[in-house]
Amino acid sequence: MLRVTTSSLCTYCQRVRLLSAPSASAFTVASPNKRLENQLTVDSLYQLSVDIRKVRKFKGWVLSESSAYVSETVDLLRDMGADATVITRILETHPEAVLCLPEDVAAQRDLWVSVCPNRRELMSIIEKFPASFFTVSHHNNQRANILYLQSLRLSNRIIGKLMASAPQSFSRPVELNKEVIHTLRETYLDLGGDEGNLRVWLQKLLSQNPYILLRPAEAWRDSLGFLREQGFTTEELLNLVCSLRASIAELQPEAMQQALAYLEGALTCSKDELKQIVIRSPAVLYYSLPTLVGRFQGLMDVGVSMEQVKESPNVLELTTQIVLYRIQKLASYGYDVRSGSLDVIVGTKKDFEMSYSKLQLRQQRPLFNPVAPLMSV
Repeated sequence: MLRVTTSSLCTYCQRVRLLSAPSASAFTVASPNKRLENQLTVDSLYQLSVDIRKVRKFKGWVLSESSAYVSETVDLLRDMGADATVITRILETHPEAVLCLPEDVAAQRDLWVSVCPNRRELMSIIEKFPASFFTVSHHNNQRANILYLQSLRLSNRIIGKLMASAPQSFSRPVELNKEVIHTLRETYLDLGGDEGNLRVWLQKLLSQNPYILLRPAEAWRDSLGFLREQGFTTEELLNLVCSLRASIAELQPEAMQQALAYLEGALTCSKDELKQIVIRSPAVLYYSLPTLVGRFQGLMDVGVSMEQVKESPNVLELTTQIVLYRIQKLASYGYDVRSGSLDVIVGTKKDFEMSYSKLQLRQQRPLFNPVAPLMSV
């Protein structure tokens, strides 16, 4: 059952939401404990080819609200360039949009247009992130955050991505985002970064993960401070942050220390080698110690050497079950990972299937003899 959070609704929607039951089941006339559906809303959505059964199943409370603005919402979306199919898809995905006051939605449209003036691109964003667009209950905070990020000379494309993917970062007071940006700026400069490249650095972080601004400033200081003590350069820290995305602010120095100490001992590597392992596979910082121990031991049990793991440390990003499955599948074509590189089994499922297909082709392709006579046709 899906639950609608109050943060995704306008002020009016939040008020009426508290008065209605959070159940997503269909409301019926027969049950006195259920609120009756607003037949006008149901008929209006039905005429737009919206799947009413889907709305009833997941967000049935919307259909029982006494006030809805279906035609006004449709007119606004149509004016922005949405065709009938797009409008239907938006209202099926986010039916509570019809509960927002038309003037609030119009103000939201003007706000988003200030960041993305291209109507076609904007409509594409709204289609993918309707809940973000119809988050109209914190309009003043949204405007203040937009102006602040624009004052940093961040591109509107990055700001638009943030608004769509992480609307929470725009709904909260701008002071909180300023604190995080200030922490990132000070950390970057403390590590020897150039003030002139700060904007590019910030844009890369924000484009990698829109949720970065939601992480507490203290968490950034602790995590990045620990990694700086381990000898990572500014460029290496940037790569780590981009690879781990906002997860780096969730890592505790104590947990990272345990992971690094274990890998250093298990792989019998130097500090420099350990740093290169982390750069090649930043996810090892994220896994708990029991997870790392289990995965490393699983590799040792099937005959993989420590040197192979050091050369392909991202094998530790795979569960033991996945590793065993891929090893057995490759073995069916005569490939023994114990005598070769582990690179063939790492990566996503798609990466492995491509490697496996190439191995199949090599096994099936007949050898070409350049001195053999050509067969006549």
